[in-house]
Amino acid sequence: MNHNAYSTHQRRNMGLLVAAQSLGGASPPIIISLGGLAGQQLSSNPTASTLPVSIYQLGLALSTLPAAWLMNRLGRRQAYVLGALLGVLSGVVAAQGIAHSDFVTFCIGTALAGFYAACVQSYRFAATDMVAEPAQQARAISRVMVGGLIAAIIGPQVVIWTRDALPATPFAGSFYSQAALALLALPLLMGLRLPPPQSRAVAGEARPLKEIARSPQFVVAAAAGVVSYGLMAFLMTAAPMAMVGCGHSVGEAALGIQWHVLAMFAPSFVTGRLIARFGKRRITALGLVMIAMAGGLALLGLELLHFWGALVLLGVGWNFGFIGATALLTECYRPAERAKVQAFNDFLVFGTVAVASFGSGELLHTAGWNGINYGMLPLVAVVLLMLGLQARRQHASAL
Repeated sequence: MNHNAYSTHQRRNMGLLVAAQSLGGASPPIIISLGGLAGQQLSSNPTASTLPVSIYQLGLALSTLPAAWLMNRLGRRQAYVLGALLGVLSGVVAAQGIAHSDFVTFCIGTALAGFYAACVQSYRFAATDMVAEPAQQARAISRVMVGGLIAAIIGPQVVIWTRDALPATPFAGSFYSQAALALLALPLLMGLRLPPPQSRAVAGEARPLKEIARSPQFVVAAAAGVVSYGLMAFLMTAAPMAMVGCGHSVGEAALGIQWHVLAMFAPSFVTGRLIARFGKRRITALGLVMIAMAGGLALLGLELLHFWGALVLLGVGWNFGFIGATALLTECYRPAERAKVQAFNDFLVFGTVAVASFGSGELLHTAGWNGINYGMLPLVAVVLLMLGLQARRQHASAL
């Protein structure tokens, strides 16, 4: 294949991944902005209201390893198609749970969405597979995640347009729409022409996962990813309920999530360039600082401006922190090791998110919105210290 043909082939795949990210990335805002509110409607226990969102996060975490196994065995395209099919099923099941006032069925629907989300999260790694030069991988990750910017518009607007589409069953229309979005992604994913399964495509010596996981590079990259994503998901889960509890409307809460998700993905146009210019660790650290600033702004008041401003800062901080951490991860593995290391990293990230989100409803109920924001600051400080120590060690070894 000549260079021009390869470039055309690569651009086509990248375009399909961006479009699939746009549709698949619209599901989490629907689940997160409405999951807690629907949970309040279906559950008699107020501390269980965020359980559907927590179960979604748990489904995502538990799906990372089997999804990676399927990608390694069958190829990414087949696994992604299966993920979208489960995305369709999950929306229908969740909507049926609401229609029949069945909390357990609703939770099963959000759990099924976790496998689809695990596949969507790996689109960023599919982009790195298509890039030969490591220096271009951060930019490839950013390009795919630009699709999240479109998802940031689609998801919350679907909530606003469809949450009352079926007056007898509030919120059910949004989950039927979630299923429709996954259905639209199917032909895009079927059109992908990605490299063959790794077990047949990559040869070479692979170190044991335990050895890689103990390396300082992996520990810092994984910690940065866990804290960036974990704190973002924790605050985003609690924010809609905190806003409604402070007298703001459901529509205002959904718009807050929309601005947040826009802020999560809009910087992707420049994040890859910033990493190329300033380095992976500096941009990751900047993201963590912005997450801490979001907590500080949230502590200043309970007006709409405080909530929306904190959610915007949180989104931008997540973008720099998580893309930077993903780029740091690519330094930790050889080609023959990438599937298991990527899967283990995502298992740690989304497993932590799931554990944290299980406590978000009770913590919001007991400690309050301010308590959640105070609690995040020490975690940010620890990872910033780890990044600083790693940078100092590398500087010393270079002398």
